[in-house]
Amino acid sequence: MSETASPLTLDRKERKAEQYARLIKRAGALPAIPTVVVHPCDHTSLAGAIDAAEANLIVPLLVGPEPRIRAVAEEHGLDIAPFEITNAAHSQDAARRGAELLREARGEILMKGSLHTDELMAAVVRSDAGLRTERRISHVFAMDVATYPKPLFITDAAINIFPDLQTKRDIVQNAVDFLRALGVEQPLVAILSAIETVNPKIPSTVEAAALCKMADRGQITGALLDGPLALDNAISPEAARIKGIDSPVAGQADILMVPDLEAGNMLAKNLSFLSDALAAGIVLGARVPIILTSRADSLQTRMASCAVAAIYAHALRASKPIAS
Repeated sequence: MSETASPLTLDRKERKAEQYARLIKRAGALPAIPTVVVHPCDHTSLAGAIDAAEANLIVPLLVGPEPRIRAVAEEHGLDIAPFEITNAAHSQDAARRGAELLREARGEILMKGSLHTDELMAAVVRSDAGLRTERRISHVFAMDVATYPKPLFITDAAINIFPDLQTKRDIVQNAVDFLRALGVEQPLVAILSAIETVNPKIPSTVEAAALCKMADRGQITGALLDGPLALDNAISPEAARIKGIDSPVAGQADILMVPDLEAGNMLAKNLSFLSDALAAGIVLGARVPIILTSRADSLQTRMASCAVAAIYAHALRASKPIAS
Protein backbone atom coordinates (compact mmCIF):
# COMPACT_ATOMS: atom_id res chain seq x y z
CA MET A 1 0.00 0.00 0.00
CA SER A 2 1.84 3.12 -1.21
CA GLU A 3 1.47 6.57 0.27
CA THR A 4 -0.40 9.13 -1.82
CA ALA A 5 1.72 12.12 -2.79
CA SER A 6 0.64 15.45 -1.33
CA PRO A 7 2.03 18.98 -1.69
CA LEU A 8 2.13 19.08 2.12
CA THR A 9 4.00 15.78 2.57
CA LEU A 10 7.47 15.72 4.13
CA ASP A 11 9.81 12.86 4.93
CA ARG A 12 9.12 11.31 8.35
CA LYS A 13 12.66 12.11 9.49
CA GLU A 14 12.26 15.85 9.13
CA ARG A 15 11.95 17.66 12.41
CA LYS A 16 8.80 18.77 14.13
CA ALA A 17 7.37 22.13 13.03
CA GLU A 18 8.94 22.04 9.57
CA GLN A 19 5.52 21.28 8.09
CA TYR A 20 4.23 24.42 9.79
CA ALA A 21 7.26 26.34 8.55
CA ARG A 22 6.36 25.46 4.97
CA LEU A 23 2.78 26.71 5.43
CA ILE A 24 3.96 29.94 7.08
CA LYS A 25 6.47 30.57 4.29
CA ARG A 26 3.82 29.91 1.65
CA ALA A 27 1.30 32.26 3.26
CA GLY A 28 3.94 34.93 3.81
CA ALA A 29 4.63 35.05 0.07
CA LEU A 30 1.01 36.10 -0.55
CA PRO A 31 -0.49 39.54 0.13
CA ALA A 32 -1.33 39.92 3.82
CA ILE A 33 -5.02 39.48 4.64
CA PRO A 34 -6.98 42.17 6.54
CA THR A 35 -7.88 40.53 9.87
CA VAL A 36 -10.25 41.65 12.60
CA VAL A 37 -8.59 40.85 15.93
CA VAL A 38 -11.21 40.86 18.68
CA HIS A 39 -10.26 42.01 22.18
CA PRO A 40 -6.45 41.64 22.07
CA CYS A 41 -6.15 42.80 25.66
CA ASP A 42 -3.33 40.66 26.94
CA HIS A 43 0.28 40.23 25.90
CA THR A 44 -0.18 36.86 24.20
CA SER A 45 -3.03 37.81 21.89
CA LEU A 46 -1.67 41.26 21.02
CA ALA A 47 1.88 40.01 20.40
CA GLY A 48 0.50 37.13 18.33
CA ALA A 49 -1.29 39.53 15.99
CA ILE A 50 1.83 41.69 15.69
CA ASP A 51 4.06 38.67 14.98
CA ALA A 52 1.68 37.51 12.26
CA ALA A 53 1.69 40.99 10.75
CA GLU A 54 5.49 41.12 10.76
CA ALA A 55 5.50 37.78 8.91
CA ASN A 56 3.23 39.31 6.25
CA LEU A 57 0.37 36.94 7.08
CA ILE A 58 -2.26 39.43 8.22
CA VAL A 59 -3.01 43.15 8.49
CA PRO A 60 -4.55 43.45 11.97
CA LEU A 61 -7.53 45.65 12.75
CA LEU A 62 -7.62 45.71 16.55
CA VAL A 63 -11.07 45.81 18.16
CA GLY A 64 -11.51 46.31 21.89
CA PRO A 65 -11.17 48.84 24.73
CA GLU A 66 -8.55 51.16 23.26
CA PRO A 67 -7.04 52.26 26.60
CA ARG A 68 -6.50 48.61 27.61
CA ILE A 69 -4.95 47.70 24.26
CA ARG A 70 -2.57 50.66 24.44
CA ALA A 71 -1.72 49.87 28.08
CA VAL A 72 -0.79 46.27 27.19
CA ALA A 73 1.31 47.48 24.27
CA GLU A 74 3.16 50.00 26.46
CA GLU A 75 3.70 47.51 29.28
CA HIS A 76 5.29 44.94 26.98
CA GLY A 77 7.03 47.26 24.54
CA LEU A 78 4.83 46.34 21.57
CA ASP A 79 4.59 48.71 18.61
CA ILE A 80 0.94 49.04 17.56
CA ALA A 81 1.36 52.37 15.76
CA PRO A 82 0.88 50.80 12.29
CA PHE A 83 -2.48 49.26 13.22
CA GLU A 84 -5.96 50.71 13.28
CA ILE A 85 -7.88 50.39 16.54
CA THR A 86 -11.67 50.30 16.75
CA ASN A 87 -12.79 51.12 20.26
CA ALA A 88 -15.27 48.84 22.05
CA ALA A 89 -16.49 49.01 25.61
CA HIS A 90 -15.82 45.39 26.64
CA SER A 91 -15.31 41.88 25.24
CA GLN A 92 -18.90 41.26 24.19
CA ASP A 93 -19.08 44.66 22.53
CA ALA A 94 -15.77 43.93 20.79
CA ALA A 95 -17.15 40.63 19.43
CA ARG A 96 -20.28 42.35 18.17
CA ARG A 97 -18.31 45.20 16.60
CA GLY A 98 -15.86 42.74 15.06
CA ALA A 99 -18.73 40.91 13.35
CA GLU A 100 -20.02 44.24 12.04
CA LEU A 101 -16.63 45.11 10.55
CA LEU A 102 -16.55 41.78 8.74
CA ARG A 103 -20.05 42.35 7.41
CA GLU A 104 -18.83 45.72 6.18
CA ALA A 105 -15.99 43.89 4.34
CA ARG A 106 -13.31 45.56 6.48
CA GLY A 107 -11.65 42.20 7.06
CA GLU A 108 -11.46 38.69 5.64
CA ILE A 109 -10.39 36.77 8.75
CA LEU A 110 -11.68 36.89 12.33
CA MET A 111 -9.10 36.30 15.07
CA LYS A 112 -9.85 35.62 18.73
CA GLY A 113 -8.06 37.66 21.34
CA SER A 114 -8.35 37.49 25.14
CA LEU A 115 -12.05 36.69 25.39
CA HIS A 116 -14.00 33.48 25.81
CA THR A 117 -14.65 31.48 22.66
CA ASP A 118 -18.37 31.42 23.49
CA GLU A 119 -18.47 35.22 23.44
CA LEU A 120 -16.83 35.38 20.04
CA MET A 121 -18.90 32.62 18.45
CA ALA A 122 -22.15 34.04 19.85
CA ALA A 123 -21.49 37.20 17.82
CA VAL A 124 -20.67 35.15 14.72
CA VAL A 125 -23.80 32.98 14.75
CA ARG A 126 -26.28 35.80 15.39
CA SER A 127 -28.89 35.88 12.63
CA ASP A 128 -28.21 39.57 11.98
CA ALA A 129 -24.41 39.20 11.85
CA GLY A 130 -24.41 38.13 8.22
CA LEU A 131 -21.57 35.65 8.77
CA ARG A 132 -23.47 32.36 8.59
CA THR A 133 -23.67 30.19 5.48
CA GLU A 134 -25.91 27.26 4.66
CA ARG A 135 -23.39 24.97 6.35
CA ARG A 136 -22.85 24.21 10.00
CA ILE A 137 -19.81 25.87 11.51
CA SER A 138 -17.05 23.44 12.49
CA HIS A 139 -13.49 23.38 13.78
CA VAL A 140 -10.37 21.77 12.33
CA PHE A 141 -7.08 21.13 14.12
CA ALA A 142 -4.10 21.19 11.78
CA MET A 143 -1.66 18.93 13.62
CA ASP A 144 2.08 18.84 13.01
CA VAL A 145 3.02 15.37 14.31
CA ALA A 146 6.72 14.51 14.02
CA THR A 147 5.98 10.80 13.44
CA TYR A 148 3.46 11.39 10.64
CA PRO A 149 4.73 12.33 7.18
CA LYS A 150 2.26 15.13 6.51
CA PRO A 151 -0.04 17.50 8.38
CA LEU A 152 -2.90 15.64 10.06
CA PHE A 153 -6.26 17.37 10.28
CA ILE A 154 -8.74 16.48 13.04
CA THR A 155 -12.37 17.56 12.96
CA ASP A 156 -14.51 18.47 14.88
CA ALA A 157 -12.90 18.75 18.29
CA ALA A 158 -14.14 22.17 19.45
CA ILE A 159 -17.57 23.26 18.19
CA ASN A 160 -20.13 20.49 17.57
CA ILE A 161 -20.55 18.28 20.63
CA PHE A 162 -22.63 15.34 19.36
CA PRO A 163 -23.17 16.05 15.65
CA ASP A 164 -25.94 14.26 13.76
CA LEU A 165 -25.41 12.78 10.30
CA GLN A 166 -26.21 15.96 8.36
CA THR A 167 -23.93 17.99 10.61
CA LYS A 168 -21.18 15.42 10.08
CA ARG A 169 -21.65 15.83 6.35
CA ASP A 170 -21.02 19.58 6.72
CA ILE A 171 -18.04 18.98 9.01
CA VAL A 172 -16.43 16.71 6.42
CA GLN A 173 -17.15 19.03 3.51
CA ASN A 174 -15.78 22.04 5.40
CA ALA A 175 -12.53 20.19 6.08
CA VAL A 176 -12.26 18.91 2.51
CA ASP A 177 -12.74 22.37 1.02
CA PHE A 178 -10.12 23.69 3.44
CA LEU A 179 -7.51 21.10 2.46
CA ARG A 180 -8.17 21.64 -1.23
CA ALA A 181 -7.46 25.33 -0.65
CA LEU A 182 -4.17 24.30 0.96
CA GLY A 183 -3.28 22.39 -2.19
CA VAL A 184 -4.33 18.81 -1.43
CA GLU A 185 -6.16 17.96 -4.64
CA GLN A 186 -8.08 14.96 -3.28
CA PRO A 187 -7.95 14.74 0.52
CA LEU A 188 -8.13 11.30 2.11
CA VAL A 189 -10.78 11.26 4.84
CA ALA A 190 -10.92 8.55 7.51
CA ILE A 191 -14.24 8.38 9.35
CA LEU A 192 -13.18 7.15 12.77
CA SER A 193 -14.84 4.76 15.16
CA ALA A 194 -13.65 2.10 17.61
CA ILE A 195 -13.70 -0.63 14.96
CA GLU A 196 -13.48 -0.92 11.19
CA THR A 197 -16.70 -2.86 10.57
CA VAL A 198 -20.29 -1.67 10.69
CA ASN A 199 -21.97 -2.65 13.94
CA PRO A 200 -25.47 -1.33 14.75
CA LYS A 201 -24.57 -1.36 18.45
CA ILE A 202 -21.96 1.36 17.73
CA PRO A 203 -23.86 4.20 16.00
CA SER A 204 -20.70 5.93 14.78
CA THR A 205 -19.92 2.93 12.57
CA VAL A 206 -23.32 3.20 10.90
CA GLU A 207 -22.92 6.95 10.36
CA ALA A 208 -19.42 6.40 8.96
CA ALA A 209 -20.82 3.99 6.38
CA ALA A 210 -23.60 6.47 5.57
CA LEU A 211 -21.09 9.28 5.03
CA CYS A 212 -19.13 7.12 2.62
CA LYS A 213 -22.31 6.37 0.67
CA MET A 214 -23.15 10.08 0.67
CA ALA A 215 -19.78 10.68 -0.96
CA ASP A 216 -20.57 7.99 -3.53
CA ARG A 217 -23.80 9.83 -4.34
CA GLY A 218 -22.17 13.27 -4.65
CA GLN A 219 -23.44 14.66 -1.34
CA ILE A 220 -19.82 15.08 -0.27
CA THR A 221 -17.40 16.09 -3.00
CA GLY A 222 -13.70 16.55 -3.63
CA ALA A 223 -12.32 13.77 -1.44
CA LEU A 224 -11.95 10.04 -0.94
CA LEU A 225 -13.75 8.77 2.17
CA ASP A 226 -13.47 5.48 4.01
CA GLY A 227 -15.02 4.34 7.24
CA PRO A 228 -15.56 3.15 9.74
CA LEU A 229 -11.86 2.97 10.46
CA ALA A 230 -10.19 2.57 13.82
CA LEU A 231 -7.42 5.07 14.48
CA ASP A 232 -4.61 2.58 13.95
CA ASN A 233 -5.71 1.53 10.48
CA ALA A 234 -6.47 5.14 9.53
CA ILE A 235 -2.89 6.32 10.06
CA SER A 236 -0.72 3.18 9.98
CA PRO A 237 -0.18 1.38 6.65
CA GLU A 238 1.12 -1.63 8.58
CA ALA A 239 -1.99 -1.84 10.77
CA ALA A 240 -4.19 -1.57 7.67
CA ARG A 241 -2.19 -4.31 5.95
CA ILE A 242 -2.38 -6.68 8.94
CA LYS A 243 -6.15 -6.21 9.15
CA GLY A 244 -6.54 -6.75 5.41
CA ILE A 245 -8.02 -3.32 4.70
CA ASP A 246 -7.52 -2.52 1.02
CA SER A 247 -8.30 1.16 0.76
CA PRO A 248 -6.63 4.29 -0.66
CA VAL A 249 -7.42 6.03 2.64
CA ALA A 250 -6.35 3.45 5.20
CA GLY A 251 -2.92 4.12 6.65
CA GLN A 252 -2.47 7.52 5.04
CA ALA A 253 -5.41 9.73 5.98
CA ASP A 254 -5.18 13.51 5.66
CA ILE A 255 -8.35 14.13 7.66
CA LEU A 256 -9.55 12.26 10.73
CA MET A 257 -13.30 12.77 11.17
CA VAL A 258 -14.04 11.92 14.81
CA PRO A 259 -17.39 10.62 16.13
CA ASP A 260 -17.93 13.53 18.54
CA LEU A 261 -16.23 16.45 20.25
CA GLU A 262 -15.11 14.40 23.25
CA ALA A 263 -13.25 11.90 21.08
CA GLY A 264 -11.71 14.63 18.94
CA ASN A 265 -10.63 16.77 21.87
CA MET A 266 -8.98 13.82 23.59
CA LEU A 267 -7.25 12.73 20.38
CA ALA A 268 -5.86 16.20 19.66
CA LYS A 269 -4.66 16.69 23.24
CA ASN A 270 -3.20 13.19 23.32
CA LEU A 271 -1.10 14.03 20.27
CA SER A 272 -0.15 17.43 21.71
CA PHE A 273 0.90 16.30 25.19
CA LEU A 274 2.05 12.72 24.69
CA SER A 275 3.51 13.02 21.18
CA ASP A 276 4.67 16.64 21.46
CA ALA A 277 2.63 17.58 18.38
CA LEU A 278 1.64 21.13 17.49
CA ALA A 279 -2.04 21.95 17.01
CA ALA A 280 -3.10 24.98 14.98
CA GLY A 281 -6.83 25.61 14.83
CA ILE A 282 -9.34 27.21 12.50
CA VAL A 283 -13.12 27.47 12.39
CA LEU A 284 -14.79 26.89 9.03
CA GLY A 285 -18.29 27.14 7.63
CA ALA A 286 -18.74 30.88 8.22
CA ARG A 287 -18.24 33.49 5.52
CA VAL A 288 -14.70 34.08 6.80
CA PRO A 289 -12.20 31.77 8.47
CA ILE A 290 -11.98 32.19 12.24
CA ILE A 291 -8.75 31.75 14.21
CA LEU A 292 -9.36 30.42 17.71
CA THR A 293 -6.12 30.89 19.61
CA SER A 294 -5.41 29.72 23.14
CA ARG A 295 -3.21 31.23 25.81
CA ALA A 296 -1.32 27.92 25.82
CA ASP A 297 -0.51 28.11 22.09
CA SER A 298 3.14 28.41 21.12
CA LEU A 299 4.34 31.10 18.72
CA GLN A 300 4.66 28.45 15.98
CA THR A 301 1.09 27.30 16.55
CA ARG A 302 -0.30 30.86 16.45
CA MET A 303 1.63 31.62 13.30
CA ALA A 304 0.49 28.38 11.67
CA SER A 305 -3.13 29.18 12.53
CA CYS A 306 -2.76 32.58 10.86
CA ALA A 307 -0.99 31.02 7.89
CA VAL A 308 -3.66 28.42 7.11
CA ALA A 309 -6.40 31.01 7.64
CA ALA A 310 -4.66 33.39 5.24
CA ILE A 311 -4.21 30.72 2.57
CA TYR A 312 -7.87 29.78 2.92
CA ALA A 313 -8.95 33.43 2.77
CA HIS A 314 -7.07 33.81 -0.52
CA ALA A 315 -8.91 30.74 -1.84
CA LEU A 316 -12.24 32.26 -0.80
CA ARG A 317 -11.27 35.46 -2.61
CA ALA A 318 -10.55 33.53 -5.79
CA SER A 319 -13.87 31.67 -5.61
CA LYS A 320 -16.01 34.82 -5.39
CA PRO A 321 -17.68 35.87 -8.65
CA ILE A 322 -16.31 39.04 -10.18
CA ALA A 323 -18.84 41.87 -9.96
CA SER A 324 -20.03 43.16 -13.33
